[in-house]
Amino acid sequence: MTLIAIILATLAAGIGSVWLAALLMGVGLKGGGASVGPQRLLSLAAGALLATAFMHLLPEAFESHVDAHDLFATLLVGLVFFFLLDKAELWHHGHEHSHEHSHGLPSAAEHGATGHDHAAQVQQGRAHTPAHPHAHEHDHASGHDHAHHHGSKAGGWAVLTGDSVHCFGDGILIASAFMADLRLGVIAAFSVLAHEVPHHMGDLVVLRQTSPNRRMALVKVSLAGAVTALGGLVGYFLVGQLHDWLPYFLAVASSSFVYVALADLIPQLQKRLSARETMAQIVWLLVGMGLVMLVSGAAHVH
Repeated sequence: MTLIAIILATLAAGIGSVWLAALLMGVGLKGGGASVGPQRLLSLAAGALLATAFMHLLPEAFESHVDAHDLFATLLVGLVFFFLLDKAELWHHGHEHSHEHSHGLPSAAEHGATGHDHAAQVQQGRAHTPAHPHAHEHDHASGHDHAHHHGSKAGGWAVLTGDSVHCFGDGILIASAFMADLRLGVIAAFSVLAHEVPHHMGDLVVLRQTSPNRRMALVKVSLAGAVTALGGLVGYFLVGQLHDWLPYFLAVASSSFVYVALADLIPQLQKRLSARETMAQIVWLLVGMGLVMLVSGAAHVH
């Protein structure tokens, strides 16, 4: 029963987030408000991840008989690990960028492996003129401007490779949550789905430039999303063999969610906006947290 739930949840989070991203790009993000949609999605995803980590995963870990000091140490090590992983990916793509320029090739789109600046990806895929000159300068200064030369096929494969690795890790995290509690697994899967939607929007922007048509781009990103289920299977057997280590797996999962929210999503929300747009960000952040509570309550009833 648990294995079936893991497979269904990972498929929903991995492939469902791709199709939801495509739907929102085709319906909800057209027209003049293209910059608003991704910002709200980022806010919702950040709220969902933080609520899942602090209200569910960490409390579940601390309810075990494991020493609290050891769990906090695991949380800290996890945060540092994901920071170093991020740095390694940035270094790798910076090296790749230099290599391509030395051969006179256009730079590969780097979004898929780093997962940064999802909102900018969607905006730049639709219009190259930003709403605010300040925001334009910030995007270039941050070193995550992936809007140039999306036509490179190497960039498309870089996106798919990075996305597949990322989804595999998500699957392991979801499986860890399911092994602790069915309700916790549902919440983790929902949170992963929420933060993968803006991620996959950026992927689709890149792949539409490197694929023969939009349908092929959707198929490619969906296949990468399906790797989440593979990660779920590996996580199921891995955590099953190391059941005593489950609280540590939950602490690592929490560190991943916290890092993505605080180091990736929220910094993209730190832009000079109007009071109305700022309030919308806060509201959607709270909506993300509220949805996690709602999913938790619904799963608890069943």
